[in-house]
Order: sequence, then C-alpha cells, then structure tokens
Amino acid sequence: MKRSVLALSLALLVGLFFYFDLQQLLTLDSVRERLAGIEAWRASAPLTAACLFFMGYIVVVALSLPGATIMTLLAGALFGLVTGTIIVSFASSIGALLAFLVARYLLRDTVQTKFDGERLQTINEGIARDGAFYLFTLRLIPLFPFFLINLLMGLTTIRATTFYGVSQIGMLAGTIVYVNAGTELAQLEHLSDILSPSLLLAFAMLGLLPWLARRVVAIMQQRRIYARWQKPARFDRNLIVIGAGAGGLVSAYIAAAVKAKVTLIEAGKMGGDCLNGGCVPSKALIRSAKLAHQIRHADRFGLTNSEPAFSFKQVMARVHAVISQVAPHDSIERYTALGVEVLQGYARIMDPWTVTVTHDNGEVQRLTTRSIVIATGARPFVPPLPGIDAVGYLTSDTLWDALAKLDQPPKRLVVLGGGPIGCELAQCMARLGSGVTMIEMAPRIMIREDEEVSALAARALIADGVRLFTNHKALRCEISEGRKYIVIAQSGEEKRIEFDQLLCAVGRTARLEGYGLEELGIKSGRTISTNAYLETLYPHIYAAGDVAGPWQFTHTAAHQAWYATVNALFGHLKRFKVDDRVIPWSTFIDPEVARVGLNEQEAKEKGIACEVTRYDLADLDRAITDGAACGFVKILTVPGKDRILGVTIVGEHAGELLAEFVLAMKHNLGLNRILATIHTYPTWSEAGKYAAGEWKRAHAPQKLLRWLARYHAWRRG
Repeated sequence: MKRSVLALSLALLVGLFFYFDLQQLLTLDSVRERLAGIEAWRASAPLTAACLFFMGYIVVVALSLPGATIMTLLAGALFGLVTGTIIVSFASSIGALLAFLVARYLLRDTVQTKFDGERLQTINEGIARDGAFYLFTLRLIPLFPFFLINLLMGLTTIRATTFYGVSQIGMLAGTIVYVNAGTELAQLEHLSDILSPSLLLAFAMLGLLPWLARRVVAIMQQRRIYARWQKPARFDRNLIVIGAGAGGLVSAYIAAAVKAKVTLIEAGKMGGDCLNGGCVPSKALIRSAKLAHQIRHADRFGLTNSEPAFSFKQVMARVHAVISQVAPHDSIERYTALGVEVLQGYARIMDPWTVTVTHDNGEVQRLTTRSIVIATGARPFVPPLPGIDAVGYLTSDTLWDALAKLDQPPKRLVVLGGGPIGCELAQCMARLGSGVTMIEMAPRIMIREDEEVSALAARALIADGVRLFTNHKALRCEISEGRKYIVIAQSGEEKRIEFDQLLCAVGRTARLEGYGLEELGIKSGRTISTNAYLETLYPHIYAAGDVAGPWQFTHTAAHQAWYATVNALFGHLKRFKVDDRVIPWSTFIDPEVARVGLNEQEAKEKGIACEVTRYDLADLDRAITDGAACGFVKILTVPGKDRILGVTIVGEHAGELLAEFVLAMKHNLGLNRILATIHTYPTWSEAGKYAAGEWKRAHAPQKLLRWLARYHAWRRG
C-alpha cells in the first residue's frame, strides 16, 4: 500500500510538471531571457536564493526531470564557479541518492524476485565486487544519462552509502565544467558549445582512467609475483598438463585439437582414478550385483526366485575386463595419435615455466612451457584411527586388485563412511554375498541429500542385508587372538565389530604434495586456490578437477579442464570464467539418487523461498512394467513461476532422467517448456513431463476455469 501511494504521488508530480509545461522554464533560451531578473532576485536575497536553488535542484534530479543541465549552468551564472560547484555537487548527489532510494523501494524487490537465482546471481556478485568501480567510471562521463544510472543502480544490491560517496566524487569533474560554462551563460548559444571535441575526448579518457589504472595495478602485481624468476626467451611447448585423469585428458585433447604443442605427464596409470579405481570398476561391479539381486527377486517379473550361482573370481575378472575395454579410450597410443606428447614419470614444477619429469629409470627431463594445467586429482582419505595400519584396510584405489585375488567375497566387510562411495560399494558387496556393516559418524547416510532421500537409501541398504550404524564414531582398530575388530561409540557406549576386511570410504583428498607448489608459493588448503578463471597465484598456471575443487566428479573435472585449457592457450586474447551454475551428480545405489541445483535441505539452510512439486514413480507406466515403481521426482521452483531451482530424482535410471532438467536449468527453460515437449510413450523420460504436469495442475487458474465451466454450460444450452 505504501509503495502504491508513493508511486502515485511521484507520478502525479511528474505529470503536473509536464501538464503545466514547466519544462519550458528550464531551457537555455528561457533562462537567458530571464537571467537579469533572476540575478536581481539572487542579489536581493542571496541566502534564500541559494537554499531554494539547492532544494529545487534536488527535486529535479530526484524526480529525473529534464533540466538538471540548465540548472547547473544557471548555478555558475548566479553563484560563481566555487559556490556554484559546491551547491550543484551536493544537490545533484543528494537528488541522485533520493532517485536511487525510490527505485530501490519501489522496484528492486520485484526485479530481484522476477530474475532471482542464477540469472541475477552473476550481476549481484559483480556489483558486490566491482559496483563502486563501474559506478565511478560512468560518473566520469557526463554524456551518459545520469538519471538512468540512478534508477538502474537502485535495482542492484550496491549499498546506498557507496552509491552516494562514489557519485559525489565521480560527478565533480563534469559539474565543474558545466558550472564554469555557466559563468559565461549570456554568451552561450547552444548547449553543444560547452563540450568541444577536445573536451569530449578528455572526458572519454577520464572515463577510461580507472580501467587503465586497474590494468596497471594488475601488471605491477604480476611483475612482483614473477620478480624472482627468470623467464625463458623461448618455450619448448605451449602447454604442459600434469595428471592424466579426467581433467588432464580433456586438457591435452583440447590443446592438441587446436594444434598447440602439448605434453601430458602421468606418474601412474592413464585414465586416473575414474578408470582404474572409481567410476568404471564400481559401475561394472554394481551391474553384476544388481543382476544377482534380480535373480533372487525374480518373482517381481513373474519368474521363480532362486539363489544366483556365480564365481566371485569371474565377477572380478569381468570388472577388470571392463577396465581393459575402456582403457584404450584413455591410452598413451590414442593420445599420441591425437598429437599429444605423453610422458610417464613424476612431474615437478621448478619455476613458473619449467617442469622436470623424473622417469622410472631415474632419468630427469627438463621442459619449458608457456602455460601449465595441474590436474593431479585426489586420493582416498584414510582416517588416523589407532591400530588401522595393523589390521589393514582397503580403499577405492586398492579394493579391486585385492578382491580379484579372492575366491569368495569377504565374509565380514566393514565399510567406514556413509557417503556415495560407501553406499554404492556396501550395497553391491552385500548383494554379492558379503556380510556388510556400514559405520557413519553423521546422524544419517548421504548427509548432503534431503532427509527423505537418506531414509529411502537407508531402507534400500538394510533390505539388502547391510547393517547400519549411523551417529557412531570409530575410535580404534584392534587385533585380539588373531581376529580383527573396529571399536565404535555412541553417547559414550562402545561396541566391537569383528571384520575380515575394512574398507575406508570417508572421502578423498586432493593430491597437492610433491609437485613444487610450496616452493612456488601457490596457495593450497584442501585444494589449490584459484580464481574464477582457474588461475593460481601465477596467471599462466591453472588447476582443474579434484585438485581445484569444490566438486570431485569426473564430469566437473572435464568441465573445468575446458576453461583451464582455453584460458591457458588463448587467455591473452579472451578469458572465460567457469560456468558452475548447474552441476549434476548421481549416486548409483539401487534405487539411484540424482540431483542438480538446490534440494529442500539446502534451500532451507540458505533461506531461499521455493515451491516443491513431487511426482511419484509409482504412477509411471514404464516404471510399473519394469517392476521398479519406487522413487520420485522432486522439483524446486521459484514461488509462482516455472523456473527450476533444483531437482532430485530417486529411482531407476535417475542419472539418465536428470539430464533433461540439467539442460533446462542451463538454458533457463522452465517446466512449461518440458511439459510442451513430446516424450515417447512408454519411457522413463515421461517422469519429467508428468512432474512438470503436477506443477501445472497446482498452478491452474481456478477463477478462469470456473468461468470456462459456466461458458461451456451456456454453450450446451
């Protein structure tokens, strides 16, 4: 109500201004005709004239009325250069602040709501970081409509005090020019006489000054960073990539594709963790375990339940066969054929442009390069439990070779950690015959997901025979009479759990040591510190993938690698900030859990208003025919709008179903667009369309529908 009254009042004032043709009073000809009378009035009451002029100037600027330029000239004619400049400088800044505050009060909430989320996030972050800088630059150029600056800035998140202070300083130069011109008002024929071409050029240069100053500062900072190093006169290579995992392979591929001379250095196996110890072997094992589970529950498909007969050695042989089948995609031979020089050995950055490679035979090779991409990945984290080395343990890196040596799955397997890796391996090993115990320190497994998702995942694991101990802390490992135990505690009460094998799945830590980062002064904590362009302390040294964080996914490593490589090779021409607005991920338990964007838990933690739409897969025809009618699609949207903030899917093929929503969020497509897209029947993909339909049904225009019912009744007679 208050906003409406204010808006109507302002509209009335502006309307009256134009209705009574008051703008004619603020033209150059009109002021020149009345100049003698105005000067006489000012001479008779100088203080009153100054105060009224000051207040009038504020009103004109605050209401964004035409005439501020003429009033600035008049200030010079009436009060002289010094006094006129003081009056106009403060009056224009105060008037601009009032216009800014009015725009903020009337419109900002509407604009922020209409374009909230990722669309406006980049603008808000830019204003928070550089808003004062941009405003100051615009204020230095008097030809730019200042009233537009006032109104548009009011729609952003810049602080009012910052806006006023910057405006006060930034408009001073232009104010002085116009007030000085006003001291010769009687001789002015046209406003264009004020700004000569040379003066316009001077203002343009003045507007560029902050940008030039920033560039100079950046160059000086770089000089300081590089001061202690001797840059080579020429370079052997355009790019060196350290690490041949997902990020490093993509970097090398892109560099070779654009005909750069690139060297890829890997100390271990090509393909990194994903191929050799993560995604590929785990998904192969999960597939075998799922088939065993389906045989046990064949009655769901009208068949007879039976205990699957299999050789565990053959299952593990298949896992390694799958690795071997995928390995050529990441092989030395393939990348050499693509034009990449691949070196096997340990890389160390000796100075910002020099990398040494220590080969297995002890030979050290020295290389120089214009740019470097660090993509060294991550390793499993092993908690410092007393006794853990004595009892022995497995990680996702060592699990596969260890299991391949067994004739039977471990009889008693303890999985330490209830995150995605722990849950996937616990479920598939239980399905293959291991007695699995999972220990999680948090109150629930998969703690980053919504509570109902965690609960559903827990029920699925328990149904497959996994014993869950959530909210339990691991204290120590022990060996007693040749038997291995892990001691856990909850509320001070200890429990001993016997095991044959212990699998540590409590997370992964970036590989940061041994590459020379400390000697170069490159900052790192849990990951290497980078900016929005993935640059480290040295602008030509980049980091991508797990070592850069914050995600530890193969697809995000590949995504970052594109930006790091393109910036490394072409950043002197054009740099690209990493687009991390839409990041999907999946956990491949049964049923799968996949999500992108916000979930309910995060929305509540961040105080983000949202609507939740849910569609149960029990209603999906294809899920029913496949005997997998378990799970749901949950969509978070902006209140009252179809714009997607996040999606969580639990169910068969959840990771595949998520792609449609990732595409929609990436390209700002709402649920109405998904609903209007034809989906083949009967397919799992229809779940997305039906979920969009649930949203549409909840937002149906009920009043209009009631009128339509009356209309159709009238048509029937």
